[in-house]
Amino acid sequence: MLTHLPRVCGVANLKNVAYTQRSDAFELRHSARNLRNETRIQTHWDTYHNNDRLSDRVAELDRWREKMRIMLGRVVDEIQALREEKSSTERDLDGHITPLTVVTECIGMRDCRLGSELTYDEGDTELKNELCIVENNQRLLRDQNQAAWEQLNRLQEVKFKLELDLTDKDEAQAIDAHQLQVDQHCGDVSFKTDPTRVPRDSCTYGNWLEYCEELVALTENTLADSFSIRESLFATREKARNILRAQQDRTAHTLRKRIFETQRARNELEYQLGKMKEEMAKCLQEIETLERAHDQKTEALKVVETRLENRAQRSGMELCIDESYHGLCDEVQKLRDTIKTLRAKIDATKTTYNSLRDHANKIDQDLQNKQHSLMTDIRALDLRGRLKTGEFGGLPTQTDRNIHLSRVEDEIPKT
Repeated sequence: MLTHLPRVCGVANLKNVAYTQRSDAFELRHSARNLRNETRIQTHWDTYHNNDRLSDRVAELDRWREKMRIMLGRVVDEIQALREEKSSTERDLDGHITPLTVVTECIGMRDCRLGSELTYDEGDTELKNELCIVENNQRLLRDQNQAAWEQLNRLQEVKFKLELDLTDKDEAQAIDAHQLQVDQHCGDVSFKTDPTRVPRDSCTYGNWLEYCEELVALTENTLADSFSIRESLFATREKARNILRAQQDRTAHTLRKRIFETQRARNELEYQLGKMKEEMAKCLQEIETLERAHDQKTEALKVVETRLENRAQRSGMELCIDESYHGLCDEVQKLRDTIKTLRAKIDATKTTYNSLRDHANKIDQDLQNKQHSLMTDIRALDLRGRLKTGEFGGLPTQTDRNIHLSRVEDEIPKT
């Protein structure tokens, strides 16, 4: 019996060892199966959740990309609209060259008036006011153009940022969308060096979201500023046109009024000059009549003095102072007084004639000045006819003006 005991113990030991190893192997296989299942499930759900995250990220990028694309379209449209408004303002600014030239020429032309007509009248006042308005309009339009140019630069900067951000989002969306297609069967799958590192120049999601919102807010604010500037450009142009047209109408009315007053004064002077010439002719005729009368009285005085001298040749007692002598002496005295009176009257008439002639010359000179002033104002008024053409000519009918003011040109069918 003692000889079989070691044998039995060795079998039992082997049995126990085999049982233990089988149990360990079973436990290992069971734990390995559990590990495989758990890791497979964990990997599956991790991949599922990450795919959801990538899908959400792609959808979020697509929403922001669409919003940025809409913003970019609005910015492009606003740039075009602002450029058109700026071009219209520049055309108006260039159009002010003609009013400035016309006003300057009118002022220079009216400064060539002569004599008493060279006065600072209402026409000069209105022309100087018009000149000030033109220069003020040019300054306002230049300032508005400068503001529009600066706003265009800001819009171009915002457009560049939007295009850059849109390009980055397109690239990021393409990359993230491609990651949804990557699996273990793809050819470019391999181990990477430190894939979990934080890339350089990266930012947090909060910073990214804040940047997108700030870019949208910047775009909205820039668009609002641009819209205000476009409204200001339009309002400034229309205000400048209206003020200038009103002043041009006042200036034209003042010049027409001045022309009427000058014509009335000229007509009055022509009438007075005609009357003066008639009176001068009458005075000249009267002078000739007085001189003939003076000559007649001189001849009569010669006759009377000759009679007296001849009667003084009588001799003896016949040389007496009789009634004839007294009558002839009285006639001589009266003739001498008459000649003296006629001479005084002739001198007075000639003085009057000279006064009439001098005054007529003054009237004639003033009439020439007024005629020159009248022609100057008429030429100035004709010169202002250039203001009715071109950029400031306006529309031909009130209907066209109403259509232009209401901005419905595009809604009316073309004929």
